Amino acid sequence: MMALLRIKRPEGLKEHSPSDLGRILGLDRAPEVKTLRRKLHRLAAIGRAAEFGKALAQKRVAQRGASLGFLYVDGHVRVYHGSRTLPKAHVARMRLCMPATTDYWVNDAVGEPLFVVTAEANAGLVKMLPRVLEEVRSLVGERRVTIAFDRGGFSPKLFLKLIADGFDILTYRKGRFRRVARSFFRLHEDIIDGRKVSYALADQGVRLLGGKLRLRQVVRLTENGHQTPILTSRRDLPAAQVAFRMFERWTQENFFKYLREEYALDALVDYEVVPDDPTREVPNPKKAAVTAELLEARAEFESLTAEYGTEALVNPEPSRPTMRGFKVAKSKLARRIRAAFDRVAALEEKRSSLPARIPVGEAVGGEVVKLAPERKHLTNVIKMVAYQAESDLLNLAAPHYKRTRDEGRTFIQSALASSADLEVTDKELRIRLAPLSSAHRTRVLAAVCRQLDCSVTFFPGTRLRLRYAVAEDL
Repeated sequence: MMALLRIKRPEGLKEHSPSDLGRILGLDRAPEVKTLRRKLHRLAAIGRAAEFGKALAQKRVAQRGASLGFLYVDGHVRVYHGSRTLPKAHVARMRLCMPATTDYWVNDAVGEPLFVVTAEANAGLVKMLPRVLEEVRSLVGERRVTIAFDRGGFSPKLFLKLIADGFDILTYRKGRFRRVARSFFRLHEDIIDGRKVSYALADQGVRLLGGKLRLRQVVRLTENGHQTPILTSRRDLPAAQVAFRMFERWTQENFFKYLREEYALDALVDYEVVPDDPTREVPNPKKAAVTAELLEARAEFESLTAEYGTEALVNPEPSRPTMRGFKVAKSKLARRIRAAFDRVAALEEKRSSLPARIPVGEAVGGEVVKLAPERKHLTNVIKMVAYQAESDLLNLAAPHYKRTRDEGRTFIQSALASSADLEVTDKELRIRLAPLSSAHRTRVLAAVCRQLDCSVTFFPGTRLRLRYAVAEDL
């Protein structure tokens, strides 16, 4: 309820009347901040947040199995601003590497969330995909599913494994590739999910891993000549649908943005930490420091040798006709070059003696910790359910509201936050919602109320049937 009403943090309860919120819950008063935090702490202490999330995902699969033919997997980085030493991750939206925790979300074909997994030590998508897909397999059974993801999961060896496990893949090709001649591109038009699409595409086969892996490559050509290569194991789909499904990955990016802004997805419920595995290996920071010194030393050496070569090129031959004379004249510069060369050699030897990875306990030199995952995972699941509820209400309103794609969620948010009269009878709980800001929005809200009435829903823990109406309609 807090998520749907945009009360983004427990402290936000202070700005609302406990008695007013309590009426919605069927209580005298809603829990206040300390009570809510205590309840969250008790729930997290049970240690079953992941199990709770899986049970909800199973229910979602049973309800929406038809939309699970394509699943989108992507990581969302939650930046940490506390004082603890945590693993760092690249935050794409900030273009920085910062202490953070990475969550991997799985969304269905229309961008609706299915479940979330927290990565250990910000593991990359290549490492996390097998674990995430084990969860997917336990949810969807043996049906074949197409997994769409970005270049972070590009790994031909991983593709072989995923295809062998019964999954199809859909991703962008990473790295350099041979550009396709313009003569191979054809205009592909189609109507997908009620939307007309048109792409200039080149459809061809490619081989990776020395021919062990054969995939289909669909390349899109834009008006400015840019080519975007897409790899897939799906050979049965039209080329336009391959491109459309890949580009629909942005629904997941939009989902992350929406939850950050509207549901405070990145907010931490607390800053508690738990011990982490001190034997987990991380890149050796000493080797990284020596590498930085080595790069600096090489740059200095190259600069000095370039200066020496320039001096040789412009050497006045009448005054210094021999190489010996030039070396004598430039002996100071030569000594600096030899010193720079010796420094490069010493640093190369020092770097080669250092291990590339060491236990994190040795790197940190103290207690190894990570953010306590249970409470955050629990609140993530709750926010995910709130988003799903909002989406279900949006689907009810869509046939009656022309601007659903542009402002449908704003309409639902306004409806949820509007005032209402509550009337309790022996068999019903009647909710009379106040009219919205305009007549057409009020008509849409009335239509949604009529559909909710047909669902025959009872208030939790009672035998009171929920009846909805808009005050103007009564």
